[in-house]
Amino acid sequence: MMYWNHHDMSGWDWFAMSIGSVLLWALLLTVAILLIRNLSHTSQRPHTLAAPPPEQVLADRFARGEMDEEEYRNRLAVLRTDGSRLTEH
Repeated sequence: MMYWNHHDMSGWDWFAMSIGSVLLWALLLTVAILLIRNLSHTSQRPHTLAAPPPEQVLADRFARGEMDEEEYRNRLAVLRTDGSRLTEH
């Protein structure tokens, strides 16, 4: 059997080997944590849906009784215009 260090390791050799081992385990642990984190976040992340259009929000509020028909129609008309009525005050 062939020994690369001829059974003689100095203090610096032990130090370098110890630091190398610690760095290797730190790297492996970091990779494992990041991988687990990434996989768990993608599986738990809710798929964000686009916000409903303003007309739908208005219709939902009308359906819940938060406004009467006149207010609903007025607000719907404002939404459907080009916005010029809003700046004429």
